[in-house]
Order: sequence, then C-alpha cells, then structure tokens
Amino acid sequence: MPFRIGLTRDFLTDDGRVGWGDIGLAALDEAGDVTWDFIDTAEGDITPDAVRGYDALIVLTPRVTADTLKGADRLVLVARFGVGYDNVDVEACTRHGVLVTITPGGVRGPVSVAALTLLLAAAHRLGQKDRLVRTGRWNDKLAYMGTGVTGRTLGLIGWGNIGREVSRLCAPLGMRQLAADPYADPAKAAADGVTLTDLDTLLAEADFAVVTCALTPQTHHLLDAERLARMKPAAYLINVARGPIVDQVALTEALVAGRLAGAALDVFEVEPPDPADPLLALDNVLLSPHAIAWTDQLALGNGSAAIRSALDVAAGRVPAHPVNPEALDHPRLLARKVSR
Repeated sequence: MPFRIGLTRDFLTDDGRVGWGDIGLAALDEAGDVTWDFIDTAEGDITPDAVRGYDALIVLTPRVTADTLKGADRLVLVARFGVGYDNVDVEACTRHGVLVTITPGGVRGPVSVAALTLLLAAAHRLGQKDRLVRTGRWNDKLAYMGTGVTGRTLGLIGWGNIGREVSRLCAPLGMRQLAADPYADPAKAAADGVTLTDLDTLLAEADFAVVTCALTPQTHHLLDAERLARMKPAAYLINVARGPIVDQVALTEALVAGRLAGAALDVFEVEPPDPADPLLALDNVLLSPHAIAWTDQLALGNGSAAIRSALDVAAGRVPAHPVNPEALDHPRLLARKVSR
C-alpha cells in the first residue's frame, strides 16, 4: 500500500494554484511508493474524516486536535510547514503515536531578515514617511526624524535558531547586543559578542527589543503591562514570533500614551485582528499579516524540509527536528520500523 501524504488546502489559491510557488512538490512526484494530494481542510480544525487514510500530513495553518486524531487510522507524522506548532496538539499526537516535526532550517534566514527589515523600517519611520508622500505632506518630514542603529542596544527576547541569526545579521551594524534566554549557551553568546541577561534588564536597556522566542504556556503574555513599562520611551518593540507573547492591549496603551516610540508587528494575539482594533489606527506602528518573511526562499526551504520529513518516515527513517521524539517509542511508529 503506498504511503499517503496529505497537504492542508490553505497552500492553494482559490483557483487551485499553489500560492507559495515552488515548495518542493517535485520530490513527492519522484518518490517511489508514495501518493499525495490536498485534504479538504483550509482553515479551522482538521476533521477526523479529512485525515482518515493518510500516513502523513503537511500542515500550514489548520489545527490538529485530539479530535482530529480520532480519524487517524494510519497517521504517523504531522510535518509543520514552519517552526511554530501552537496549532498542533502535541500531547495528543504523542499519545496516538504521531510524530510532529518542524522546519527550522527553512525559516532561519527569511524570518531573521524579516526581523531586521522591520527593525530598520521602524527606526527610519518608514511607514510614516510613506504616508507623508501619499497624503501630500512632504514638508512635514522634519517632524519624523528616525533613530540611527549604530551604537544602540539590540535586545533579543529568545536567542535560539532565529535569535542567533538576527545577532549575526546585526553584527555589522555596530549595535550592542543583549539576549534573554534561559536555554542559551553562555560560551556561544560570548563568542558572538552577545551579553546574556535577564529579561527585565534587557527591556530597560534595549533601544530595539525583538521577540524571537517560542510561544509556550510560560511565554504567554511574557511582555505584559509591567514589563512593557520597563522599556525606554524612545524604544521600539519588534515581534516576529507569536502574537500572544505580548499583551496586545497593554502594548496599545503604551503606544497611545507615548511610553514607547513605536512597534513593528508581524503577529497578533488574534489573527486576523479585528479591523476595529485601536492598534490598527496608530501612526507609530508597522503591521504585516503574519507574512513579512514569506518569500520564495522560505517557501522552498520549509516545503522541502517538511516533505523530507514525510519521505524519511515513509522509508523508515527518523526525520530531522521532531518536537516529540518520545513518540518514537509508540507501538504505531515501532510497527512502521521508525525508531531511534
């Protein structure tokens, strides 16, 4: 029986094209004893009926829940297209013998460049200057001086896969670099010219605070009103991680009150945000629809890595970057001879 792979339908545009461009699907066509297609789910929870008969799923935004797995008579892999897996019930997957993988190599470069893009755009007040031209206010430009980054302090909230790459990209800019991450290697940080510190110190000293940590129960509202109040009035907050890491109401209040110079956000507590959300009306905020890093390079990198995970499991190999390696001990995976 062929190994059957399903991709969530949100990879497709309304007219049936792969909206991401090349995501490496040729590798599936070239693989032996493998079939693939798109499941019926493009948003919301993936239903049990949608996954029945599939051995692996490649998932973009729909949710894999405990109920989803009730239909998973053959499922052994959920390969996330990206590094966040808050749309996957990992504990339920582990109980059912379903391995969950992510694609850190595919996102490292594009998301880090996106973080730098937002940082520089905020520092130069690009959004406001763009509106000056579009609204005929050319001569108001003296009221919108930017902030130079050389010699300023960069604070990285999370110094993992993406945080380290942001450090590398920013090194030529001559910024002092701080990072708050309890799991970071002090020796590696020192070698890269990064000072590890606690979060409160980082927020008090950073001119640009960049959120790159994962969303977990411990990091939900990590930046609440109290922590945001520690930031300098001239500082900027950039978030390319997950929206709920920041208390969005508290952030809005700080921006309205002038306790922060500005923010650049690719992610929100609720996505998409309510059009009436007062954050969207602020002049000192740059916004992107959780897509600032969406490039051809990210598409191919993520897609190829997720597909490689599926083909590895199909061949009885342990894939790279499992989130729940303990699932490898489950009888379902052992029966497929996928074991460590």
